[in-house]
Amino acid sequence: QVQLVESGGGTAQAGGSLRLSCVYSGSSFSSRTMAWFRQAPGKEREFVAGIAWSGAWKQFADSVKDRFTISRDNAKKTVYLQMNSLKPEDTAVYYCAARLGTSTGASSYNYWGQGTQVTVSS
Repeated sequence: QVQLVESGGGTAQAGGSLRLSCVYSGSSFSSRTMAWFRQAPGKEREFVAGIAWSGAWKQFADSVKDRFTISRDNAKKTVYLQMNSLKPEDTAVYYCAARLGTSTGASSYNYWGQGTQVTVSS
């Protein structure tokens, strides 16, 4: 059984930074693409960043390119989202997700964490 647990959310000022972590429990972590999605109130869940098992594939939403980075530690079964130069529009619940193969589509991800709130004040 796969479980994902996010941490690191909180409140930051515009221009600040936060780092989210997602710990994976279960088998096959090193085979899975890991991704971060976010959902703001009244909006659909959207792709933020993803990384393949080897790190060779990385994708970012245009809105976060050059500000966010994604990385993973297969030995620790953990994926990270480093968020810099935060903006108020980054405010959302951030979710970690996992699947086999690469994709930016939320509906294609099999496993989800419970989410962590990120609030950016202006």
